[in-house]
Amino acid sequence: VQLQACGGGLVQAGGSLRLSCAASGSIFRIDAIGWYRQVPGKQRDLVARINTGGSTEYADSVKGRFTISRDNAKNTVYLQLNSLKPEDTAVYYCNAPQIWYRSGLASVMATDRWGQGTEVTVSS
Repeated sequence: VQLQACGGGLVQAGGSLRLSCAASGSIFRIDAIGWYRQVPGKQRDLVARINTGGSTEYADSVKGRFTISRDNAKNTVYLQLNSLKPEDTAVYYCNAPQIWYRSGLASVMATDRWGQGTEVTVSS
């Protein structure tokens, strides 16, 4: 079971990007998925999170600008980044605390899976 994050890039302040995080494998259930970001020398901080039912939470710094959504049929979570600011520059990671998948006849839970990160750079 893997998470693949993509969609980062270089954008001017005020611009937009859409990040995707796709889970691969024989998955039949993913609970909450979150997007985090990290700049060099700092800790990795939660940006947004969405649970199975679609409830969301956001860091105060991105409320009203970022939107998290999920497509359960595709095992994919999106993060729409609008009105980007230079301080949004970071490497963005997706994380799933619990992923249920099939391994042969067994149901297995994978824990704390991270995507590889996608870099977002916002120029002023």
